[in-house]
Amino acid sequence: MTAAAALLLAVPALAANQHPGAEAFAEQLAAEQGLDAAWVREVLARAEYRPNIIEAITRPAEAKPWHEYRQIFIKPDRIEQGVEFWQEHRALLESIEAEFGVPIEIVLAIIGVETRYGRITGSHRVLDALVTLGFYYPRRGTFFSRELAEFFRLSREENLPLEEITGSYAGAMGIGQFIPSSYRAYAVDFDKSGDRDLWRSLPDALASVANYLAVHGWRADEPAALPARADTAPSGNFPVKPQHTIGQLAAIDLHFDRGGLAADTPATVIELDGADGPEHWIGLTNFYVITRYNRSPLYAMAVHQLAGEIRRARDRSSDVDPEPAP
Repeated sequence: MTAAAALLLAVPALAANQHPGAEAFAEQLAAEQGLDAAWVREVLARAEYRPNIIEAITRPAEAKPWHEYRQIFIKPDRIEQGVEFWQEHRALLESIEAEFGVPIEIVLAIIGVETRYGRITGSHRVLDALVTLGFYYPRRGTFFSRELAEFFRLSREENLPLEEITGSYAGAMGIGQFIPSSYRAYAVDFDKSGDRDLWRSLPDALASVANYLAVHGWRADEPAALPARADTAPSGNFPVKPQHTIGQLAAIDLHFDRGGLAADTPATVIELDGADGPEHWIGLTNFYVITRYNRSPLYAMAVHQLAGEIRRARDRSSDVDPEPAP
């Protein structure tokens, strides 16, 4: 066995007692949050290094081409489950839409993509996930160590059991999969219980998703994207955050239906890898807002399309619903 291989095998055993960087992290939390450094070290020592978390984050679904990624989420069962959820919780969803201005189908599509409408909220201990990524994943270690610090703060603010909470391999929690900093900043107590519970309180969980989008600039009565056709590949720089207008894009040989939107509506070009070649879309402000939830354009398009399918399926089911009994 090589020395390098021996070192890799030794990492989990070492991590169970002293994670690299744990001492400095404990001192930082003591200074910033007033926590007892010895207690922080004890908590970290009980966190487990999980190599499967490193493996998972290095092969995210968003690395797939669009036509493969789409097949994960735009499926009949996920659409049907969204319609059923809508029908079951219609009054709550309507109140959230009225409060935050975010369409019901968008909120449903996000929790449909994230957790299958709350069915799968993650089985990793959040503490293990954030310690693993904060101390053993140099590429994004700074980000995840900050989230670990936020998790300590969140556990005190919301009275969460620090060592018991489970979530995704990236430390995201609840029905809407909020990372600790997002939980602290955007979760809302919609049921007025005094707690922001993103697992057991549907009002809190669903309203928090809507609040997140609203705070990031959701524009009511405007779609997220418009299908487009390009005779030739559009040239130029088109970041996900719109830097052009619909009028400008219409002048560069892109064909699309404006849907009544004004020529000065902010817009960009989204190009995705379709099964038969490039797909082109006009991305609007709301498309960019969805990428604040997950930065991948593939994710935003999956949410946009799933939302549309849920809305259409729900409208069809409403058309054939029997008349209520007198």
